[in-house]
Amino acid sequence: MARLSEHGIRLSSMSPSFLNSNSTSHTWPFSAVAELIDNASDPGVTAKQIWIDVADEAGQLCLTFTDNGSGMTPNKLHKMLSFGFTEKGSGKASLQAIGVYGNGFKSGSMRLGRDALIFTKNGGCQTVGMLSQTYLRNIKAQAVIVPIVPFNQQTNILHEQIWHGKSNK
Repeated sequence: MARLSEHGIRLSSMSPSFLNSNSTSHTWPFSAVAELIDNASDPGVTAKQIWIDVADEAGQLCLTFTDNGSGMTPNKLHKMLSFGFTEKGSGKASLQAIGVYGNGFKSGSMRLGRDALIFTKNGGCQTVGMLSQTYLRNIKAQAVIVPIVPFNQQTNILHEQIWHGKSNK
């Protein structure tokens, strides 16, 4: 099913089942882990450290990847979660980058689990993105939907103060 985007370019809908079949390009889980580590070490990300851990969330084991890189703007996160988009194929960055097809994060994260939550901060803007097979199944989605929610750090602090009944007045 095709539709027009805001820029007049025809977009095609991608079936949610593609997330699982796309992940099979990684026959070994460690190749998926390598893909995610590569993203943190790409030129321009500036990450100096990467932490990999396992967390227990309500009885579910979650693999977490954390780095101290520069973070992503909401627009950059949107592009990273879009299929086929990459900025690695041109210029000096292409000499150091591993992936050039814009698929590594999606295939790697879906090989390791059914859901990926991405928390990123760039300047004062924090953004959360969700690539989730569980969500798509629960809403009976006919196409891949990737919710992305940006919020300003200052606004978040203000909402916390109002929520707890505190005011600066």
